Amino acid sequence: MSIEIEEKLEKIPVVRSLVIFFKKIKLKTFEGLSVYDLLEMYAMGIVKGALTYRASAISFSFFMAIFPFLLFVLNLIPYIPFVLPDMTADDFRMEFLHFIDGLLPPETASYFNPVFSDIADKKRGGLLSSVFLLSVFLMTNGINAVFGGFENSYHVRINRNVVRQYFVALGVAVIMALLLLLSVVVLVFLQTDIIERLSNKGYVENAEQWINVIKFLFFVFITYLFTSILYYYGTIEGKNTRFFSPGALLTTVLFVLTSYFFGVYIENFSQYNELYGSIGALLILMLYIWLNSNILLLGFELNASLRSLKRKF
Repeated sequence: MSIEIEEKLEKIPVVRSLVIFFKKIKLKTFEGLSVYDLLEMYAMGIVKGALTYRASAISFSFFMAIFPFLLFVLNLIPYIPFVLPDMTADDFRMEFLHFIDGLLPPETASYFNPVFSDIADKKRGGLLSSVFLLSVFLMTNGINAVFGGFENSYHVRINRNVVRQYFVALGVAVIMALLLLLSVVVLVFLQTDIIERLSNKGYVENAEQWINVIKFLFFVFITYLFTSILYYYGTIEGKNTRFFSPGALLTTVLFVLTSYFFGVYIENFSQYNELYGSIGALLILMLYIWLNSNILLLGFELNASLRSLKRKF
């Protein structure tokens, strides 16, 4: 595609061999185009699209949105009816906190759980409306920041107006909030009803191991689903790509790998707590959100690069 870029790459022996190799692999969907063409378009979007700058803006808005949203959910739990048998609001609250523990990076759960538990233990009905409005506003701002990061991509050509984008962000935020609650219900049902019944009947020998496997697979699926929703509704052009897109798959894989290795790093090599004390947990969470914001944009750029290739060829 770009002769200037190819000439620079051909001057590097190892890279030249890789370029020749990727040029030989043709993309079936795009006539005459190779994997190299896609990689070049992808790299161009990352470099010229100021990816890390956009990720920083997204991570800040996400950080501002996550806590009001969780506080709202914790306040709401005592007031919602339960479809699961033999489960009270307190039981569901504990399951929800365990679910949040799985999402938080290591060394942060112990820092934030006392705050969440204190809020969940007390029914503050007077605060419910104010927390609701604040959480919806900040949660929508977080989703809107993600959409803004998408629309600032080098490959995106058509943008929504500000008002329409904000209402789309509001709708997506509400959908994701409901899906989060539904996810906890489904996960609890699988753990307490399906696995335990199979274990009692002798079909499952190691129930705890199966529960961990189900948690991991469910976590991967939820990540894939949420990412697909963001990519599909994030821009006007997003609906030109399949709902479960290659970019969403890439983001899910990178998110799982990053979460694992980030946890290994924090538990074994990091000295945040020694340097900053208890506030180190806050810094760890901010770094974790920033890394995943970059990953979210990487997956989007892959989808945008594929759409750009379709437009040009």
